[in-house]
Amino acid sequence: MAEQTAVLVAGSGSAERIPDAEIFAAPRSRATRAILMAMSAVSGVAAVHLLAAGVPMEASLTWLLVAVAFAGGLLSTWSPCGYSSVCLLRPSGKYSLRSVVAWSPTLVAHAIGYALGALVLGGALGVTGAVLGLESVHAYAIPAFAALLVAYGAHQFGFVKVPYPQRRCQVPHDARQRFPKWVIGLLYGFSLGLNYLTYVQTPLLYAVTGAALFSGSVTFAVGVFLVFNLGRFLPLVLNALPLTDASITGWLARNQENAAIVDGMLLVGSGFAIAAMLIA
Repeated sequence: MAEQTAVLVAGSGSAERIPDAEIFAAPRSRATRAILMAMSAVSGVAAVHLLAAGVPMEASLTWLLVAVAFAGGLLSTWSPCGYSSVCLLRPSGKYSLRSVVAWSPTLVAHAIGYALGALVLGGALGVTGAVLGLESVHAYAIPAFAALLVAYGAHQFGFVKVPYPQRRCQVPHDARQRFPKWVIGLLYGFSLGLNYLTYVQTPLLYAVTGAALFSGSVTFAVGVFLVFNLGRFLPLVLNALPLTDASITGWLARNQENAAIVDGMLLVGSGFAIAAMLIA
């Protein structure tokens, strides 16, 4: 029989008994991963021919990056800080309509924090790209960009090792003891919204960063990070539903491997889609 671990629920003063995990994410076989990677490549090329035929490359690339940014934000939930924000920024006490309403300022403050983070990071990248004149050379960078997406996709599938420099740091949990919850929501949102202050496990963050930098446009750079951060923010809305902390984090843990596979599929598919746009 599984042992029970007592966890103090933030703000409630009560302990929730969570059974020890007995089922863990199972890695896919090498053959399965190879098949999925090949399917991703074919799907990326097919999508361009079916959905983007006759569409200017700039428009196709923009919509692809917007979709990738949103997906990357959602997939960033599978990281230590993604787990933390969902677990810690919960309504206080027993679930009820009143507790959710009292918690809503935390949700709004968290969204504002993410928006501010996108404004700062996206603005800095857009200005840097404009000052360096990177927009004038972005056509030469696109093939390298596509190749890097495929390489990082292969990394996520476990076939190659690609450098992935990230600051393996979390926001300080003790802050919840010193500030009201809505303030913590704002601080968490801003810290996570800057993306590089904490650990984000999806290389799709690199794709969004590169697109923002080489666009040379502050508007585009801020916009694409607003989309990325929207994906990061939305999982917190689950806390407005009658779902327990254990059920949410348990589902995330069971699907950790699936998230990495989806990440790899998006990276490889996007890389081949961009290559198909270049050839078409």
